[in-house]
Amino acid sequence: MASNARSRRLWQWFASVRTGIVLLIIVGLAVLAGTLILQRPINEPTKLHQAYSPEVLHWLDKLSLTDVFHSWWFITLLGLFAANIIVVSIDRFPAAWRYYSRPYRRAEPHFLRSLRNQRQLPVEDSAEGIVRAELAFRRMGLHPEYISDDRGAISLYAERHRIARMAPFIVHASLLLILVGGIVDAVFGYKGYVSLTKGDTANQFELSDGRHKNLGFSLRCDGAGQENYADGSPKRWWSKLAVIEDGKEVLSKEIAVNDPLTYGGVRLYQSGYGPTGDITGVKLEAASKSGSAVPQSITLSQGKPAHLDAATTVSLEQFIPDFVLVDNQIQKRSDQPVNPAIQLGIKSAKGESKTWIFPNYPQFSHGDNATYSFTLQELEQSYFTGLQVSHEPGQWGVWAGVLLMAVSLALTFYFVHTRYWAVVTRDDDGQLLLWIGAQANKNREDFDQRFGRLADLVQGETQKQGRATRIRSAELAAAK
Repeated sequence: MASNARSRRLWQWFASVRTGIVLLIIVGLAVLAGTLILQRPINEPTKLHQAYSPEVLHWLDKLSLTDVFHSWWFITLLGLFAANIIVVSIDRFPAAWRYYSRPYRRAEPHFLRSLRNQRQLPVEDSAEGIVRAELAFRRMGLHPEYISDDRGAISLYAERHRIARMAPFIVHASLLLILVGGIVDAVFGYKGYVSLTKGDTANQFELSDGRHKNLGFSLRCDGAGQENYADGSPKRWWSKLAVIEDGKEVLSKEIAVNDPLTYGGVRLYQSGYGPTGDITGVKLEAASKSGSAVPQSITLSQGKPAHLDAATTVSLEQFIPDFVLVDNQIQKRSDQPVNPAIQLGIKSAKGESKTWIFPNYPQFSHGDNATYSFTLQELEQSYFTGLQVSHEPGQWGVWAGVLLMAVSLALTFYFVHTRYWAVVTRDDDGQLLLWIGAQANKNREDFDQRFGRLADLVQGETQKQGRATRIRSAELAAAK
């Protein structure tokens, strides 16, 4: 007995609309947290470390607040909300289905008295009164049907938009599809990040927890770039990607921020672009300090020295895009080439030497042992393209739920279930009366006006009936 009582209480708790509202608010707060708090792997680790202190980031990671939509507690919330919707639907659907499948067509006396919208009109003949009411119903766009009771009395019944009664359950079904899609994505889906430079190929990416996962194919970057507005601010990032399987290119596409590449259930979104901090080449002007030779332009890259004369070569030893002096040592501050430092190696008949070039501080660039002076002309930088990797197998459920939600909301807000009755009765004095009544499940103020128009039409038709009856009576009296 105690077990049954607990089960009933649990069922009543899940079947409560209040429970659903509370769960919806909690899910909404969780989604808000996942929107406001920087999420992995969409944001690079350096960005999270810049935004939060180490202690705060530790607790955010520990509570899964940096990966809300894949956390166990968010999946549990979605599951509880889905269970609430299922239980509420099961609890209320049988009565709603009976109402939908077997609508109340017969106008019984006790029912007539309880309707909000009703009117009684005197008639001279019951059959003719019903016919006149049918004409008025049809003029209002209704399609009435004749209903016969056990005593053989005939009445009219018409209705519109009965499907609107099922709108709440269609809303429930759409929410369930969205929740199931979200749960499938949270359990079986994943998001990660991969960065490539031009010509690079990768078959793995990094998940939010730092683990690496196979793509299932190889991805090659054939180019990447940034388009700017007139003021120099970024306008568009793009990447030319190619999918490689079994050594063959099977798909290629240029992607942008909102135009991903999709292959094998994996979506690749453009999420970043910037300098790697390395260079592919540096263009310099070299001039002999003795003035014995015309200045020459040379291009250097890692591992490829250039000849300055028959006995002298120069090579690129080190490049720092943004240097800072710390204890008289040159160190890198960032990957942005805003304050570069270039170290060159020079081999000549006098031996080997090294020298630094500081383009922003040319007065400090050369030592006395350098036989050539160098001026920076151009940097050929290496750029990376950042790609978000996403696998969302539950998206079909989410989108199906969104479409079904649009249908259900249209039924909820734009369709009203209305019912109409017409039956001939007698008052206490035995006078024949045509009773008409109607009922709407919502928007009753607007429906009052519609019922008033219907009642006026029926009254007009019954007045025609009265005139026709009086004319026939006069004709019969004259014939006698």
